[in-house]
Amino acid sequence: MAKLTGIEIYKHLPKTNCGDCNFPTCMAFAMQVAAKKVGLEQCPHVSAEAKAALSEAQAPPMRTVTFGAGDRAVKLGGETVLFRHEEKFHHPTVIAIRVRDDLPEGEIVQRVEKINQLQFVRVGQLIGVNAIAVEHVAGDAQRFSQAVKLAAEKSPLALVLSSPDPQALKAALDICAERRPLLCGATKENFKEFAALAKESKCPLAVRAATLEELAELTQQIKSLSVEDLVLHPEIKGLADGLAKLTQLRRLALEKNFRAVGYPVMVSVTGSDPFLETALVSTFVCKYASLVVIDGAERWQLLPILTVRQNIFTDPQVPNAVEAKLYKVGEPGPTSPVLVTTNFALTYFTVEGEVENSRVPAYIAVVDTGGLGVLNAYADDKLTAEAIVKAVKSYGVMDQVAHKKLVIPGLVAVLKGEIEDLGGWEVLVGPEEAAGIPAYLKNEWK
Repeated sequence: MAKLTGIEIYKHLPKTNCGDCNFPTCMAFAMQVAAKKVGLEQCPHVSAEAKAALSEAQAPPMRTVTFGAGDRAVKLGGETVLFRHEEKFHHPTVIAIRVRDDLPEGEIVQRVEKINQLQFVRVGQLIGVNAIAVEHVAGDAQRFSQAVKLAAEKSPLALVLSSPDPQALKAALDICAERRPLLCGATKENFKEFAALAKESKCPLAVRAATLEELAELTQQIKSLSVEDLVLHPEIKGLADGLAKLTQLRRLALEKNFRAVGYPVMVSVTGSDPFLETALVSTFVCKYASLVVIDGAERWQLLPILTVRQNIFTDPQVPNAVEAKLYKVGEPGPTSPVLVTTNFALTYFTVEGEVENSRVPAYIAVVDTGGLGVLNAYADDKLTAEAIVKAVKSYGVMDQVAHKKLVIPGLVAVLKGEIEDLGGWEVLVGPEEAAGIPAYLKNEWK
């Protein structure tokens, strides 16, 4: 967020010290506005010009742009920091899979249905592809419209419509205008036609240019035509060029407050090597694409990309934790094992997944460690014998099993004796790694 000082705000005030704002002087009022304790509108005498100037200056450095409709709408941009440890990244990169209009209709339907299935559950969260990007490459406006129609009918995902022909784009937009797609294809040669279409349809517009200078000039020209929701689409040649341009755009927007490029950025990745494509997309998710359009639609390609995105777009200041309670895997009974773990989400879901793989019904007693993993929690005195005994007793799980045995992580085997003394149970030391749980439960649990 751009921040103005009290002096900068004071320069735009009437400087009458009238007190109508409930502050003794205009300077005092300006200082409160700079601290965001009061709004500028509290001054009844501030001019329209001052309001416009200060409103522009205090606007976020990167505009938030929304496309799509309903619960499938996605947000781009709105970022405020260069590095996630400074605060966090707010809007996860939108992943869109490319669908070309030169494919036969049957293949388009199959591809769209395949894209719909690119959803995964990881550490308790649903992650997946967000959008379908229909590209006009056949040179036939009717085929483009038909491809858009099939995508809109067969998928609830947000739509990206890409065409160099504004007339073809308009015809396709008539099919799915209520879905509020992102329109792509504006260049310095055709931006007036595309701007008119975006303004009429109230859809966001992606702007493409070869250089950052041309991109900045083009956004200003389009903005003068009353189109505000823009997405930057720089031409990128390889990884190094892409990283350089995306980093420059981010710094210009956030550090220099250069309004002409204060918009989210999209990247189109193409290539015959699916492994390289996955690596490129993962890199651009980290720095600093708001939307990436890709060819790959295989599950093995998308899962690592989506995992990277999930990890990057978490709040580093808030532990990723699950509720500390007793969990059941399968239908555990009196002879089922009781395992202990922490409430760090990645730890818990990894343990849960391995217990499921073992096909041995079990209880998992989760200890509240403030979202820390086993070793970190032990080092921070949050995974102690007292904490484990207190949690297990509060869950009443030992009243549900006949064996009175408790399995603790192998990484904290040192706690075995103390837990036995405090709890009165037999403590078994499980494997150090979660991957060893299936073999342990099948071969060693009795």
